[in-house]
Amino acid sequence: MSFDHSIWKLILEASVVVQVVMGLLLLVSLISWTVIIIKWSQIGAARRNQDRFEKRFWSGVSVDKLYDDLSKKVNKRGLESMFFSGYHEFLRSRQVEGSIQVPAIVGAQRAMRVAESRELEKLEGKLSFLATVGSTSPYIGLFGTVWGIMNSFLSLGQMQQASLAVVAPGIAEALIATAMGLFAAIPAVIAYNKFSDGVDRVANNYENFREEFTTLLERNSKPVGR
Repeated sequence: MSFDHSIWKLILEASVVVQVVMGLLLLVSLISWTVIIIKWSQIGAARRNQDRFEKRFWSGVSVDKLYDDLSKKVNKRGLESMFFSGYHEFLRSRQVEGSIQVPAIVGAQRAMRVAESRELEKLEGKLSFLATVGSTSPYIGLFGTVWGIMNSFLSLGQMQQASLAVVAPGIAEALIATAMGLFAAIPAVIAYNKFSDGVDRVANNYENFREEFTTLLERNSKPVGR
């Protein structure tokens, strides 16, 4: 392929509609990769924080000591937020009731579910964008391809003498739109599937911890001195 018919020149000589489609796909692809990098870091950090907290929680440290330490921490994430919210509600209800009752444990469960929902909402944010990019980008690219090929054949019909060499550049520039659509869609689909699986794993661990911590609270039939 000579320089005159390079991919860059084909893009510059494409019709306005095809160029708009290519520009849109390029923009979407850049945003998609930005989201991928952010979510990769965010989900990875969530799993590391989860592992650290579980190791400390099950290391034999006092629940009250852990609660006091977290009360001094401004940014509580993941299991930290769930534990703190649940135990805070548990202690508040116990002070009102004077003893550990079922409502106190129910309140702790409710507080942990709210914290869990907030944490998962953060992790799931922008995943719908990746799903949308993965499902629509090929069709946007196909639209640009169809438009470019249509223009090529319309131009061909206006010529008295035509050959493949005349329409080939137009068809090639149109096919670039399809390639860009796939370039935007494939990473988005792969990332969406991977991140969805990662969020599901984190959610399962959140749920398991909530059940285990609830069981631990239920075993305490008397108020724990602080």
